[in-house]
Amino acid sequence: MNEPEEILLVERCKAGDHEAFRILIEQHKSVIFGTAYLMMRDRAQAEDAVQEALIKMWQNLPSLRRHNSVKAWLVRIVVNEIKQQHRKKRLPAVSLELAMELNGDPDETETVAIHNEDTQQLRRALNTLPPEQREVVVLHYFSDLKVIEIAHVLNKSEGTVKSRLSRALNKLAVILRQDMDGAKEASITWK
Repeated sequence: MNEPEEILLVERCKAGDHEAFRILIEQHKSVIFGTAYLMMRDRAQAEDAVQEALIKMWQNLPSLRRHNSVKAWLVRIVVNEIKQQHRKKRLPAVSLELAMELNGDPDETETVAIHNEDTQQLRRALNTLPPEQREVVVLHYFSDLKVIEIAHVLNKSEGTVKSRLSRALNKLAVILRQDMDGAKEASITWK
């Protein structure tokens, strides 16, 4: 859906068109749920957060301005709901592997095996990040938001977002490199 179509859809939503709202959410459901899942670390809690966020989205449609990114606005509401639920209780560890499956699995067996191994490594590495760093990585690489959009979503400065993203990527690179070096040593030992 291009931007003019999305703007028209938003205007229909603001006029009370429930079908237009359903279409708008359908267009962004994978980003909305995927973001919630990666941040909540639990499927049922992510679903609950998304349900609450959908209600807030409908109620807050008048606050959406034409110059705002619809996707960033939707993600911001989901992130705010997640933060509210985080304040209520401590959440269990994430399964990034399941979240990756939401976007579809590769068809070939070998590709699936490589994908699963890479996903497990990435999940382990992502879980080692502090929540603030994991949050910006999820928003940038999974939700596909720009730094300026992430800053708006999190109500932080662009510099803070860039700093967190840079630190997170550096930490992920070190962890993944250590995993690869460990795998090489293991394969040499077994030969």
